[in-house]
Amino acid sequence: MDRGKKCMAAGVCLALVFAAWTLLIQRVDVQPVGPNGSSVGFAAVNVWFHRLTGVHMTLYTITDWLGLVPIAVCAGFGVLGLVQLVGRRSLRKVDPDIVLLGVYYILVIFCYLFFEMVPINYRPILIEGILEASYPSSTTLLVLSVMPTLTFQVDRRSRNAAVRTITTVFAVLFSAFMVIGRLTAGVHWLTDIAGAVFLSAGLYLMYRSAVAFMDLRKPARPE
Repeated sequence: MDRGKKCMAAGVCLALVFAAWTLLIQRVDVQPVGPNGSSVGFAAVNVWFHRLTGVHMTLYTITDWLGLVPIAVCAGFGVLGLVQLVGRRSLRKVDPDIVLLGVYYILVIFCYLFFEMVPINYRPILIEGILEASYPSSTTLLVLSVMPTLTFQVDRRSRNAAVRTITTVFAVLFSAFMVIGRLTAGVHWLTDIAGAVFLSAGLYLMYRSAVAFMDLRKPARPE
């Protein structure tokens, strides 16, 4: 099985895991343990973890502002695509992996908006007196969907080994800090973070698969 098929198989499996996880959250150990009597699945585990970490609003604020980093990454690739479009005067001449990246980012945004409109879980705390949707963690979804594409695109486009290494280290450390930060800030249930990990990993692997299939279809360059 080639790389594209492996990525697609893994991505679809993770998407199915996310779907099953979402269903289980609405069926297993559902109790009204949240603010204003809001219900949450896997209540015992979620409440235990929430009490273990406590609530740290400073960490919540820091990770909230750092959520602008992946947005800046999206904007950067958007500018790259726009420059290519203007310079080459045709959407067909824009690098296909950049076009696919734009489609991928739109899909991530759609998933975010869908779960904002169709809440599965609500936060374990009120934010400025408001009970907000919490599943999957939008910040975690954004970070883990976007930061791997930064590493992937830099690896494809840069011949400088130092640049590739620095980008990878930054993306990994930043992603780890953001996920751990959201876990320990106490503004999401544990299951909200897990759901975001499953969904973002599945979406990213399907994007990788689409790029791999696209690369295979490229006409061979003449010697």
